[in-house]
Amino acid sequence: MNDAGLPARRAALSILSGVLQKRRPLDAGLDKLAGLSPRDAGFARALVSETLRHMGALDAVLRKFIAKPLVPHKAGATSEVLLLGACELLILKVAAHAAVDAANQLAAKDSKAVHFKPLVNAVLRKVAKEGEAVLSGLDRERLSTPDWLWTRWAAQYDAGTARIIARAHQREAPIDIVLKSPDAVTPASEALFGTVRRLSDEGRIEDLPGFADGAWWVQDAAATLPAMLLGDVRGKTVIDLCAAPGGKTMQLAAAGANVIAVEIDATRAERIRENLARTKLSADIVTADARDVETKAPFVLIDAPCTATGTIRRHPDLPWIKGAADVTISAGAAYEILESGAALVEPGGTLVFAVCSLEREEGEEQIAVFLSQHPEFARAPIRADEVFGNSDWITPDGDLRTLPCYLGDKGGMDGFYAARLKRV
Repeated sequence: MNDAGLPARRAALSILSGVLQKRRPLDAGLDKLAGLSPRDAGFARALVSETLRHMGALDAVLRKFIAKPLVPHKAGATSEVLLLGACELLILKVAAHAAVDAANQLAAKDSKAVHFKPLVNAVLRKVAKEGEAVLSGLDRERLSTPDWLWTRWAAQYDAGTARIIARAHQREAPIDIVLKSPDAVTPASEALFGTVRRLSDEGRIEDLPGFADGAWWVQDAAATLPAMLLGDVRGKTVIDLCAAPGGKTMQLAAAGANVIAVEIDATRAERIRENLARTKLSADIVTADARDVETKAPFVLIDAPCTATGTIRRHPDLPWIKGAADVTISAGAAYEILESGAALVEPGGTLVFAVCSLEREEGEEQIAVFLSQHPEFARAPIRADEVFGNSDWITPDGDLRTLPCYLGDKGGMDGFYAARLKRV
């Protein structure tokens, strides 16, 4: 058997098992890629990501060829080996002999899965021959969206929109960048709006023109909108709460604001400092809990902690490691920060609250409750011209709501919610 690509597949198996068995975030498992060549690391990451992105459908295909469900405590990593093999065959289109042989080798190295090696071999050979036909007859969008999300989106939006969102999640997210200035040096890319561009260059980010010189930074198009809603901040103080990874901090600094960026995680705060140094921008970085800040300012931006279901295209593990209970937990934590952040807004000042979640409990419902309890704040509705004429991004209440299917002809965008409030 050929061992080419086996180290990458072993790393992929370890990462996938961590996600599915221990609910470990995909990004947290990427340390398993250390020591691999760039090519192998890229293959391993793609293999895990695409397996998770299409997992429901892949599992349905496999169940067509497995007589009895596997018992995890007896089968070890067998299920993950089969999922990775099916992904190679049906999604990544790896040659059948290479994918099946690799799966056999992975099973042979697992103390429990080794006993299921004949099953792995037989099932994946059937997938190689008949899997495409089975897959074509499945409702892939529904199967690869867990019930807890599908039912929520169908109720919060409607069944048609839920399906369109799920369809958007079947595609890997493109990479967007923000220019420090309109005339900045840029790699091959397409203009989206303002100084936001979508990369078409597939090289390593660090090697692309302008990166090392700090001419731009990576930030999803939707994630740039909340900072823009503050308006003209030149020469004004802006408190950026929950600031990591720093895209909004850099946006505000580039717009001429005096930024106080607050981040509770010291490692993530250091990353903001590094990005500011690279882009030659400045901000005051405060490592602290957002709820403990006492400084007041005319502008406060809160990018609150949330379930991040608006970023599933980038984080295909999220549907499988989180559940409905996490929405309630995240909403509670975010509301505490909203209350604390609101207290920092000077009279006549502006507060923007944002989350990268599709869940109304974390967005629209938070603001409804807040306004009912704080008569000193009023909604400042967003105008279409403030979001580059995209009136469909604005809710009937005048808030921002983007969905992964927006900008669909250009590759989509993250799902975001943001509300702008004025202190009277």
